[in-house]
Amino acid sequence: MTLGQEVIEDYLSLRLSLRAHPVELLRPKLPESLPHDRLPMAKGRVTVTGLVITRQRPGTASGVIFLTLEDETGVSNVVVWRKIYETFRKAVIAGRLLRVTGRIEREGQVTHLIAEQVEDISPMLSTLARPVMIDGDDEGVGEMQHTTGGGVRSSARHPREQAKKLFPSRDFH
Repeated sequence: MTLGQEVIEDYLSLRLSLRAHPVELLRPKLPESLPHDRLPMAKGRVTVTGLVITRQRPGTASGVIFLTLEDETGVSNVVVWRKIYETFRKAVIAGRLLRVTGRIEREGQVTHLIAEQVEDISPMLSTLARPVMIDGDDEGVGEMQHTTGGGVRSSARHPREQAKKLFPSRDFH
């Protein structure tokens, strides 16, 4: 199995992986996204990407939604005001992997990202299990099963099916 397939299998059975974080594997495809551990030093407008850990919409918050996103370096707090929520409602409600652009706001030791744009990039999670062929003479390394049509498929379950079950968030209302 590829590292991505191993991570998916770990998440399916344990809801975590000690091998790698999904965002770490996707990081090369996310050059505009700042790792969460760099947010305390960031200024102005930034973009972050992460798995949605929690969604909170307290009744006392006047329609504001609070998201907690996780990447391989840590977590970030995202504040989604009502107007932004109305614009990006589907992504905020259903996204498992979100790319959020906004401005940094600090309150003491706490850093928040005030969302201006929210993009659901959850389909990228299904790319984690794609086979990666390794060059060289290592027997068995990168070995894949060939289908009758001449294509290559992994011995693991289909990535779309796996991605549907992966990375659920804890939503509080």
